[in-house]
Amino acid sequence: MKITFENPDKINGLMTITIEEADFKDSVAKQLKDYAKKANIAGFRPGQVPVGMIQRQYGASIKADVINNLLGKALNDYIKENNINMLGNPLPNENQKPVELEKDAPYTFVFDIAVAPEFKAELTGRDKVPYYEINVDDEMIDSQVNMFASRAGNYEKVDAYEENDMLKGELQQLDKNGTPMEGGIKVEGAIMMPHYIKVDKQRKLFAKAKVGDVITFNPRKAYPENDTELAGLLKIDREIAKDVVSDFSYKIAEITRFKKHEVNQELFDQVYGNGTVKDEKQFREMIAGGLKGQLQIDSDFRFLQDVRKHMEKKVGKLVYPDALMKRIMLSNNKDKDEKFVEENYEGSIKELTWRLIKGRLVEAQKIKIEDSDVKEAAKEAARMQFAQYGMSNVPEEYLANYASEMLKKQENVDGLIDRAIDVKLTTALKAVVKLNTQTVSMEEFNKLAR
Repeated sequence: MKITFENPDKINGLMTITIEEADFKDSVAKQLKDYAKKANIAGFRPGQVPVGMIQRQYGASIKADVINNLLGKALNDYIKENNINMLGNPLPNENQKPVELEKDAPYTFVFDIAVAPEFKAELTGRDKVPYYEINVDDEMIDSQVNMFASRAGNYEKVDAYEENDMLKGELQQLDKNGTPMEGGIKVEGAIMMPHYIKVDKQRKLFAKAKVGDVITFNPRKAYPENDTELAGLLKIDREIAKDVVSDFSYKIAEITRFKKHEVNQELFDQVYGNGTVKDEKQFREMIAGGLKGQLQIDSDFRFLQDVRKHMEKKVGKLVYPDALMKRIMLSNNKDKDEKFVEENYEGSIKELTWRLIKGRLVEAQKIKIEDSDVKEAAKEAARMQFAQYGMSNVPEEYLANYASEMLKKQENVDGLIDRAIDVKLTTALKAVVKLNTQTVSMEEFNKLAR
């Protein structure tokens, strides 16, 4: 076997592999014998099929498979042994002549290989990168306290309606005289929240209503041009709701009001576990600490984005084998056309450039990802997910089990590996570069991301 690799412009590679008969003859013969031993052909006992018959019937396909495997191994071994930083997969050269395997060897295969551009990507203490620490202020803590109190709250029955209360009662369709319509729509236990009625005049009809009151209103006027909401209230099909224009009576049977949980020991125990927090001051301190931890994740993410911006500027524009890269992109998106490639090529190259730069940074910092790092990334993802629902005291065992379930899906694993790399890289680079630390409000931080 003979392999040559040409790379005159450093980015467009041309690999030529010539396979001689001696490279595949023995493997083909062995596979023919193995096939003959296992073949089940009428008229012959198992294992007694003549090799010649197998050769005539299956020889061509076996030969093709052997050569294809030989070719793939040779190509991959050469790239690995010669440290060729290949982008994407090799593609058959556009001038490749059809290889006629039915003829005698040698067979020549030519591949186009996209090679990553050479560049330097270094960071030192002379590189200055901004780092934004988000200030945890009283407003943020108040919001979190309110969230915990709301999640632990409940509904209680009251006698008179106030804004945001929920009503339960009987809806009855009325005729033009204001009396119950014979055969009209009637809904027992209809739930209403007048606060969400769009029209002021209809909403005000419920002001100061009490249990037992009968309110006459017009659902169509209350929910103009919203057949879905009207249909839901009246328990009818949306198409039928379009034609409903009459008044309805609503006899209030029950008024319930949501009451947030008091900020007391019971709430502290629900959020952080029995006895962990003793008073409101400590409760707010615990919340502040939790927020700082969550916000540091945001700050670190922003830092890595700023590192990216800094490095892209420092490295400059990289030169790629554009024509070949577009062929590779089209090959990887078989359901797309050339227009798709043209429209998305620039963005794809931008992401590829950052991936290459990040790879150099990871290598320079000697970052290695272990199974434990991926598991920790999964636990952190689970912790953040629970935090969104106000669950801040999830037991480690529960987090570990949840993380294990996440890791059973390969699509999750790939993302978690990337996350684990980002976490380690961020930690390492914060100790390498000169941080231009700035304390900002949450509002100011959010503006940075725009």
